[in-house]
Amino acid sequence: MIRKLLPIVLLITANQCFAQTPLNKTSQRTVTQISPYYFGPNAFAVPEMLDGRVQPALRAEVATDYFKGFRGDRTIDASFKLNIPLWTDRVNLSVWMPVMEWYRNTDESLAACRVQPENIEGARNGHLAGDVYVSTDMQVLRESGLLPDVVLRAALKTASGFESFNARYYDSPGYFFDLTVGKSAAIGESPKWAHRLRLALSTGFLCWQTDLGRQNDATQWGALLKWENTFFSLSGSIAGYGGWEHNNDGGELAHDQPAVVRTDLIAHFGRLDVVAAYQYGLRDYPYHLIRAGVAYKFDILSLTKQ
Repeated sequence: MIRKLLPIVLLITANQCFAQTPLNKTSQRTVTQISPYYFGPNAFAVPEMLDGRVQPALRAEVATDYFKGFRGDRTIDASFKLNIPLWTDRVNLSVWMPVMEWYRNTDESLAACRVQPENIEGARNGHLAGDVYVSTDMQVLRESGLLPDVVLRAALKTASGFESFNARYYDSPGYFFDLTVGKSAAIGESPKWAHRLRLALSTGFLCWQTDLGRQNDATQWGALLKWENTFFSLSGSIAGYGGWEHNNDGGELAHDQPAVVRTDLIAHFGRLDVVAAYQYGLRDYPYHLIRAGVAYKFDILSLTKQ
């Protein structure tokens, strides 16, 4: 039990080390623009929903993401995600990041992101590495009879991304905790395909540090519907989070209420997965996303038991 809880304790301890600069009355009244609307697509995107289950095997995924901004800007990145089971198939450690992004802005996007005049030329195009995310995903309950699957996730966003002056990354830490409940129902009678329909609902708390020595606290939410069988899965989800600055004391909108709809397709070929996704920003996240990638799974738990 101690080994299972240790990663969660470490994450919580690390979170308490960040975003602890003092507040003052002026900063509490002033709305910041440290929010998804004013930054690049990888700054603090809406976290991808879990479906109520943790990844029971070691899984490494590499993908290419293409973002087309509503303001004419373009971003292409190479992303990476790794799921590592921690001594049991009920807990895994997940690490993901945009390893490198290449971006090109337009006059409209630079104006909307409020890039300062002295930085405009340097912000038109470039490339840089992104933030690293680390999470512990714990299977609290497993589906059985009327009981659903329940997963608790605790995640930390590092401040490894930079160029906040070019409106790419916040250059500040953040974290989130969410709880996801999922339940499956069998459809059809084909034993070969084993079709299942799955519904998952999620809620949580997400937080990031702004530039005025305070945190923007947000309520996280999401809903997912998935059709899956032995050979592939197809899911659709709607998710988002809402910060408290959005209409602070009658001030200017902070645009910290991002919401997205997303479709994911995963085809299974033994240990190899081929993944594809499309995401559309409904609010405060002005981007289309198209993703294509591959993932490989390896059952390391069976090796440790030998």
